[in-house]
Amino acid sequence: MQPTAVLFDMDGVVVDSERYWVDIEETRIYPAVVEGSVDAEETTGMNFREIYDYLDEHYETTVDKSAFVERYEEAARDLYGERVDLMDGFRGLASDLRADDRRLALVSSSPPDWIDRVLDRFDVRAAFDEVVSAEEIDGPSKPDPGVYEYAAERVGVDPVDCVAVEDSEHGVQSASAAGMSVVGYRNRSGADLDLSAADAVADSPDDLRAILFE
Repeated sequence: MQPTAVLFDMDGVVVDSERYWVDIEETRIYPAVVEGSVDAEETTGMNFREIYDYLDEHYETTVDKSAFVERYEEAARDLYGERVDLMDGFRGLASDLRADDRRLALVSSSPPDWIDRVLDRFDVRAAFDEVVSAEEIDGPSKPDPGVYEYAAERVGVDPVDCVAVEDSEHGVQSASAAGMSVVGYRNRSGADLDLSAADAVADSPDDLRAILFE
């Protein structure tokens, strides 16, 4: 693909948080806030504040939005502070991409303080030229293309010369709608997700490296 810029999603790509979020959402958060069962795959890739709006529209919610947000904030403090790990080989991949004169950005639906926890805990802030949270834009998060369009502006690269690395259907839709090439990245929690809309699919860190440097 040889893109000028590589834009990484955070959850499920840079860190292995999606496998934790799926369990937390399906066993702790969703049963406490809605009537009936919810498959976490429905909301993977969405900003958690927008998840409440989605649940409120499609299910019968049993708590208000502020209580819902606090449950997520509490889970995030534990998750990003103690439990998640960095993607295998990410430091080397980022270093080699930068040595190849690629621009790198982190583009996440997570709020800035969650992103900061990851960047600081693993000391990878310097790996990225730009860090973008969907909460910075005036509009909806993924699958809307706005966050990726904004990220392309931030890195100073036309969307057609960018490739996004995404692990969710919503993320793939977002980057594709922004006019970017997309690599779908299969993590341990997303084996059943439909990433067929991506231009290529990586099943491992080695696959991802091969695709980005092919």
